[in-house]
Amino acid sequence: MGGGILLNPSIQSRKLIAVWTQMEPLPLVVSHPAQIFVGLILFGIGHAFIYRWLTPAWPHGIKPRAWRMAGLVFFLSFLFWEFFTPFNQFGEPFLMICLELIFLAIIAIAEAFAIATVCEWKSATKGKSP
Repeated sequence: MGGGILLNPSIQSRKLIAVWTQMEPLPLVVSHPAQIFVGLILFGIGHAFIYRWLTPAWPHGIKPRAWRMAGLVFFLSFLFWEFFTPFNQFGEPFLMICLELIFLAIIAIAEAFAIATVCEWKSATKGKSP
């Protein structure tokens, strides 16, 4: 596994680095990444179902719906994860958590816009609201 800023011992928690690189069993994303890749695809499909369930109560259009979905994914998944695991369990430094949250926000936004675009494509191209 590569180093990079997230595993730099001068700015990262030694405990977190050990979990990712030394403590057995290593995380599946390191030892069996295909399983995690499939899991992430399944989460994306689940998010699409949640999107379809909630969007009737949201304003019409790709952008307003995508931003709402991104906010849901970010706050209910990523922000909670960073608070409860890296901050709480690993003692990760606050600035590293902030950097990771930036990366996770980009992921949440990309996923939400992909889901909204696919789900709203037909309505957007016809100029109609679903």
